[in-house]
Amino acid sequence: MIERALRNYLEGKLTHRITFEAQKNPPEKYYILERTGGSKRNHVYSSMFAIQSYAGKLSEAMEMSHEAVEAMLGAVELDAVCSIELNSEYNFTDTAEKKYRYQAVFDVVHY
Repeated sequence: MIERALRNYLEGKLTHRITFEAQKNPPEKYYILERTGGSKRNHVYSSMFAIQSYAGKLSEAMEMSHEAVEAMLGAVELDAVCSIELNSEYNFTDTAEKKYRYQAVFDVVHY
């Protein structure tokens, strides 16, 4: 399962916890990894992943997002991954929860 492989890889590269979903009592700084879509053609998958970086300050969320982008691009070294490209990165502050958040979206080709 590519989601687990990416999370395991990122856990070894990032300094803050990375989960698949929001937690009830999260730490001040954390990441959420989410597969937002995908397809399969000729036994090869093409998936879109988002990494949300949460922090107490907007500047910290930006820095965390930059670290997440660099780590995610490095995941191309995994055997199951053919390519990873950054699709977009932007301020995605959660106004409902009043939490600073940045989001980076990736296109991942994998087996």
